[in-house]
Amino acid sequence: MAKKDAGKSAAKKDEKDDIKIVARNRRARHDYDLIEKVEAGIVLTGTEVKSLRNGKANLEDAYADVARGEVWLNGCDIPEYLQANRMNHIPKRSRKLLLHRSEIEKLAARTNERGLTLVPTAIYFKNGMAKVEIFVAKGRKTFDKREAIKKNEAKRDMDRALRRR
Repeated sequence: MAKKDAGKSAAKKDEKDDIKIVARNRRARHDYDLIEKVEAGIVLTGTEVKSLRNGKANLEDAYADVARGEVWLNGCDIPEYLQANRMNHIPKRSRKLLLHRSEIEKLAARTNERGLTLVPTAIYFKNGMAKVEIFVAKGRKTFDKREAIKKNEAKRDMDRALRRR
């Protein structure tokens, strides 16, 4: 009986994913049509992890790129850790993303298509491990952005009208 009880408690722990969001790229949903989501691990140094745990990161100008059979996160700003010494990290360095070989090949094939790119939308800790949420995305033109705003406003107005009744 002890094994059954242990299995149930372990299953409850597996169901509960401790996710702490550090940074979001809110402009990505406005500037791109997000097509396919991929979750990747990220290679970090010790001071980068400490800075992320303090909630410091910026994804506004970040993008991901497939180069030499690896996926790299470029332009992500993780500020220096204030309590660190002279061995602090470089804030805007390229960081390697951890994916399976098949996922990397699939992303490389998708990004070679015309108009598709890899856009990071969030950095978060999941069960104590730093993760990056990446989307295969297609850039929007200005008129597409206006159309999306109109569509969202119309939906919001309809929801308001339904709540009033």
